[in-house]
Amino acid sequence: MFLLVILYLVLNITPTISTAGDTISTPGDTISTPGDTISTPGDTISTAGDTISTPGDTCLDSGDCHHGTTHPEEDTCEGSSCKHYTRRDHHYSPHTSDHRMSAFPEIKSTHSLVAKHVTKEKWDKLSGITTKTSGFTLAKAIACAVEFDNQHCGIYAGDKDSYSDFADVFDPIIQEYHGIKADAKHTSDMDSTKIVGNVNPEAPVKSTRIRVGRSINGYGLSPGITKDQRLAVEQLFASASKKFPEELAGEYYPLTGMDEKIRQQLVDDHFLFVSGDPNLKVAGMERDWPEGRGIFHNKEKTFLVWVNEEDQLRIISMQKGGDVKGVFERLAQGIKAVGDSVKEESGQDFMLDEKYGYIHSCPTNLGTGMRASVHIDLPGWTKDGVDKLKARCEELALQPRGTRGESGGQTGHTYDISNKHRLGYSEVQLVQTMIDGVNKLYEEDLALQKKHGM
Repeated sequence: MFLLVILYLVLNITPTISTAGDTISTPGDTISTPGDTISTPGDTISTAGDTISTPGDTCLDSGDCHHGTTHPEEDTCEGSSCKHYTRRDHHYSPHTSDHRMSAFPEIKSTHSLVAKHVTKEKWDKLSGITTKTSGFTLAKAIACAVEFDNQHCGIYAGDKDSYSDFADVFDPIIQEYHGIKADAKHTSDMDSTKIVGNVNPEAPVKSTRIRVGRSINGYGLSPGITKDQRLAVEQLFASASKKFPEELAGEYYPLTGMDEKIRQQLVDDHFLFVSGDPNLKVAGMERDWPEGRGIFHNKEKTFLVWVNEEDQLRIISMQKGGDVKGVFERLAQGIKAVGDSVKEESGQDFMLDEKYGYIHSCPTNLGTGMRASVHIDLPGWTKDGVDKLKARCEELALQPRGTRGESGGQTGHTYDISNKHRLGYSEVQLVQTMIDGVNKLYEEDLALQKKHGM
């Protein structure tokens, strides 16, 4: 009889499992702990009133979400079981409330600096961090190295915080790429009177272009900048540009709603930047395209500013021919005009770090952020071999590209030759390096033309 009573109790008691503050119920699938709520549908994660969303996370397959590694212009998942629970400092998932570290990613660019310096140990330490300014993560920072197999560096910063929050990764990458020591300090010098000589006027230089990137304090960098921040940067620059001195005065043209005649003229002038670069897309820089982006140029079309492309501001001085010194003088004037006008308009300065100089989204541009380049014909070097030209440029601290840009390839015998370094040298030093190097390449090209009977 006693055994029958026990059996009856076992079969008829409905089990209840509870711990203080935790309730599990179905249907409804709600898991809660004090202050933390996960609910579906709605896909919202909140902690003490914060709502986190991460444009840039896209599903490859239904139920398989790869955060920050695929096309960032797509803001939502199509897969029905892929949820954007990306509050990384708590590591929630739609299925559990325990705090689990994101899986260590497969880095396709196996020879990149990211592959070398993003170790499992560092990933476990840093992948749960979300930056304050724009909610950026290490996963988003290394998206290009994860997605592609052709990256050399493979990392971007989503805001100034990224360089400090993920310093264990960024610092060794920056030091190795730029060849600087851990205690290095940034040096700046825009005094064009210190430049000795100029590009040989007989060299077949078609045009000269010098640019720098600048970022305004208080806003995210292009890979992480929020939509509201991007629009605010655009409005700030549009207002500030009206205060430029006469020789730099011009017009700002927003990409959104651009008149077709203006668009075509900018295309014809080779001024217009366009969407579609694979690196920029995967890095998150083309979200909300084309909102908040535009181009400014002066009346002579020798001074330009790109707004919210790879950097918040790309300040550019350019003209036909090889007067590098003159182009540099105008650039110095333009940087000061933009900085003064932005300061007057907003009270904000450009992001400047004592160690790493002017802050950019790509760590390869830290320091001066300056790229001084010429388009020059080098038929002798082309005949001798492009690989030999690349090796020679390396010796001269120069960087050769095709005239279609960094990812556009090479056509004919016209090359874009620029300074390789950005950090660890002043602007004057880098311009001098470019002038001297281009003159040497031209001298050697003439000898190679004779060698090959050209």
